[in-house]
Amino acid sequence: MKVGKMSNANVACRLAAFAESQPEKIAVVEPLGYRAGKRQYRTFTFRELDEDSDRIAAGLNEMGVGKGSRMALLVKPGIDFVSCVFGMLKSGATMILIDPGMGKGNLFQCLEEADPDGFVAISAVQAVWRLMRLRYPNAEHSLTVGKRWFWGGPTLKMLRARPWPGPSIQEVTEDDPAAIIFTTGSTGAPKGVLYQHRTFNTQVDEISRQYGIQPGQTDLPGFPMFGLFNCAMGSTAVIPDMDASRPAAVDPRNILEAVRDWNASQSFASPAVWKSVGNWCHSHGEKLENVRMILSAGAPVQENVLRGIRDIIHPEGEIHTPYGATEALPVATISSREIIDGTAVQTRSGAGVCVGRKFPSIRWRVIRITDEPLLNLADTEELPIGQIGELMVTGPQITREYVTRTEANALAKVHEIGPDGEDIIWHRMGDVGYLDEQERFWFCGRKAHRVETEDGPCFSVCCEAIFNGHPEVNRSALVGVPDKNLPEGKFRPVIIIEPKDSRILQNKARMEYFRKELLELGTASSLTEKIEMILFHPSFPVDIRHNAKIFREKLAVWAEKNI
Repeated sequence: MKVGKMSNANVACRLAAFAESQPEKIAVVEPLGYRAGKRQYRTFTFRELDEDSDRIAAGLNEMGVGKGSRMALLVKPGIDFVSCVFGMLKSGATMILIDPGMGKGNLFQCLEEADPDGFVAISAVQAVWRLMRLRYPNAEHSLTVGKRWFWGGPTLKMLRARPWPGPSIQEVTEDDPAAIIFTTGSTGAPKGVLYQHRTFNTQVDEISRQYGIQPGQTDLPGFPMFGLFNCAMGSTAVIPDMDASRPAAVDPRNILEAVRDWNASQSFASPAVWKSVGNWCHSHGEKLENVRMILSAGAPVQENVLRGIRDIIHPEGEIHTPYGATEALPVATISSREIIDGTAVQTRSGAGVCVGRKFPSIRWRVIRITDEPLLNLADTEELPIGQIGELMVTGPQITREYVTRTEANALAKVHEIGPDGEDIIWHRMGDVGYLDEQERFWFCGRKAHRVETEDGPCFSVCCEAIFNGHPEVNRSALVGVPDKNLPEGKFRPVIIIEPKDSRILQNKARMEYFRKELLELGTASSLTEKIEMILFHPSFPVDIRHNAKIFREKLAVWAEKNI
């Protein structure tokens, strides 16, 4: 079969096609150390990446790894990571991807639930899982990225020493599994989401079409998965020197260095990265003049961060904030200009965060909020424009099921019989909000974070915006605490404040005056006029990946103890 033939839905065919059309174009750039004060880099062209991943795929197939195999991938971002991903896709195996930033406990638990048939991993991981074999009884295969110690199986170096075996892409259908990717667990235990080849192919098509990404462009991906999209779109991926699992800890100088060394015109990274880079550039008088497009996702991007980044990129550059979730991506998008010049004013007054208009492949609807399962689309009640409800979406990029914690499928997936009798899956986003007259979705918070009070529901993002307007507030969090004087299922709303200057917590008089100002601010809005309890917390617990998603569940427990 000719490489890239459309009958093969394997997303790795896209890499093979670019290896033919632009073989000498650099596909991946990996930062190394310094020599004589200058950063050194390792590079792979599209031909080198394609042939390298062919060797990996052939090696995996020889080991007995292929369709039906689940292989855990635990390799640091860089050329080896990208090659191994495409090698696994070509082999037909299903790769298990887990963000190590979720912590060792969660990582080990996710691996156990995913039940891998083996590991493609660095030496330290290979050693650890062998010491924990009882947790992974079906793990038989191993490909070591690095030195092999006391175990068998080939190393990546050994496979690379082999002659190129020729194109080695297993033929798959759009429905065949490609990966199991775990959610962050920010509102519950991490769950393994099944990605089909259709999922990846649609994501590549939608992202490249929406944002005009063309072969030959150069991108700086601050999230490893986007580096794979770059190669599948024919653009160069310059991997930055940063810990992708801890974006808030990035050294902004490394981002500037990579952008300038490789003349990158676009970049994808967490809001935490851009907040750090923007602050550094403004304080040091630096700019990223050649960057014309930035994508930032994973959490809402604050208006001040958007303004700060707009000031340091090309005058005609733009920032886009795609909206979605691990289970459904991309869903919608909005530009910084539309936010800064329009929706930001409404957001500050408690209208929610506008995440923009849907991608062409998406269908969506806002339904009446319920915490119960909804088996069929007929069981849902669609709400009119402007009324807050739960968002649900469907489209070819929407994942069909969880393969771990499978009980969550009943609460997240809704079925619809299509025109040809096909089973169409809708995903309940777990987000609440509303559609406006322009068909834009306004995010009002997570469904799990709404507080049911005697006077009706309070929505986190809307209420918090009122208190975030105080100049001394870094961020706020709405939680509900039990009250024996309230009916069952109703909670007392409490706002927790993280001050910009934590020293205020050591000054009782100053803190009480701060509390008085906040209560006056809340009373002035119909959204928050019934909130009478304000607590102060020195530093909110947040997710590691984006450093933006507040763990309100933890704060609710803390609040109950501190009232």
